Amino acid sequence: MASVDGEAAEREERLKSALWYSIGQFVDDALLADDLNATPQFIGALTELVYTQIANTSRDLETFSRHAGRKVINTDDVMLLTRRNEALEDIMRQELDRMKAAEGRGEQQQNVTATKKRGRPSGGGKGKGKGNA
Repeated sequence: MASVDGEAAEREERLKSALWYSIGQFVDDALLADDLNATPQFIGALTELVYTQIANTSRDLETFSRHAGRKVINTDDVMLLTRRNEALEDIMRQELDRMKAAEGRGEQQQNVTATKKRGRPSGGGKGKGKGNA
């Protein structure tokens, strides 16, 4: 059991190191044009922020997929993740539509998604709200 935990910790450290390197390269390239420099502390803090965001996002995607009774994450899960950011949702929807059109599935899928309603279903069912016991 200890070796499994050690391997997981080592893999996480390797991932963080690779992320730190990639973020450092990106920041250096972005700031080089403006003749600016970023401190190692800034790159380290940004790396931790990005790593935490990736972990939260992956956990949310897994939860959405499991809730839908699936073992595989699909585009529905990703679109659900973008629901609180309208601009990102629009960009993702356009890219998804572009990809589906490239696969030749654009017309069929657009008709299905256009008729789907979001939120709670409307219905005349009686809930257990106030006064409906």
